[in-house]
Amino acid sequence: MRPPPSPPLGFVPRLAGLYIGLFLFSGVQQPFFPVWLKAKGLDPSWIGLAVALPSLVRVFGIAFAAREADRRDALRQALAICACLSVAAYALVGASSGALVVFMTYLMASLVYAPLMPLTDTYALKGLWARGRAYGPVRLWGSIAFIAGNFVAGDALDLMPAQHLIWIMVAATAVTASAALTLVPVSAAAPEAQAPRVARTGLLRDRGFIAVLAAASLIQASHAVYYGFSALQWRGDGFDGGSIGALWAIGVLAEIVLFAFQARLSISSTGLLVIGAAGALARWGVMMLNPPAALLPFLQILHALSFGATHLGALTYVARHAGEGQAATAQGHLAIALSAVMAVTSAVSGPLYAQYGVASYAAMALMAVAGGVAARIAGRAGAIADMPRG
Repeated sequence: MRPPPSPPLGFVPRLAGLYIGLFLFSGVQQPFFPVWLKAKGLDPSWIGLAVALPSLVRVFGIAFAAREADRRDALRQALAICACLSVAAYALVGASSGALVVFMTYLMASLVYAPLMPLTDTYALKGLWARGRAYGPVRLWGSIAFIAGNFVAGDALDLMPAQHLIWIMVAATAVTASAALTLVPVSAAAPEAQAPRVARTGLLRDRGFIAVLAAASLIQASHAVYYGFSALQWRGDGFDGGSIGALWAIGVLAEIVLFAFQARLSISSTGLLVIGAAGALARWGVMMLNPPAALLPFLQILHALSFGATHLGALTYVARHAGEGQAATAQGHLAIALSAVMAVTSAVSGPLYAQYGVASYAAMALMAVAGGVAARIAGRAGAIADMPRG
């Protein structure tokens, strides 16, 4: 007799595969894309601009994709289309030469790639809550992939010219597209398992919602100098590619631990934002002093707070605040706010770093303080979306 067919891969493994593809890309792009830009002949001011302006373009891509995904109830289709277009777009970036051409092709690639993360988070939260699963333990596979991307790109930087790093990014987008094409319907679980929703309208007129967008945007944008110039700084200090990858990996390992224990946390979403602001303030306050190499691993552990706690706090608040038919749109609002503030901060960070070097982290510390204030304002709003949830 023919053996029975093996059961198809479930929702969680397919979702984990999508996060793996997305964060393989990020693990290469965030620390090493500025290195690639420099290898293509861009100076620090141009690098800051190249990192910043695509963030403004992303606003339009995210807004359009999120609105269409909600209107057509087509999260999976939107994910698949954006992922496949991203493969072609980043291949075009890799084939480009000349600062202006590189810049324009990167703008186009950013436009089609940008919706992937908010759409994936929307798909994940809806599907996981319908199945009674927490977000963090699945999302951590993305963080593991981010570390893998760090090491792959770091080792590659020691073995090949920096201008070839872009092809690792293209390969990661191909992994993402492959995973996106295998996703199952988000509504596969019984409707009664769905997390309770708060019916809301006029999100952009809600004081608590706006305060959370401001808090998350300011805290996450305070990473701009780190994202844009830490690899260049450490390489100038004599670190090899593997050491740079290891430093980034330490931060993400700390983030993984936080995500793994998300279901056990009893901290409100705005409380997580306040903790994230405190972690960012401590991190950048020391980085501005150009600390010795021995301190860098300990500072990297604070990434669990400056990024991880901020991410969990903002994502869960926004997800619980969205009414029916608004899930992708609400996450789109968050992603747009993050992109817009990061765009401005990245544009400023280039000249700041060129003029002041590591002292430019002082501006990042001030942004973290402002983000903490916004998080406290959101907490005082006392919305139901601020209730802890595993």
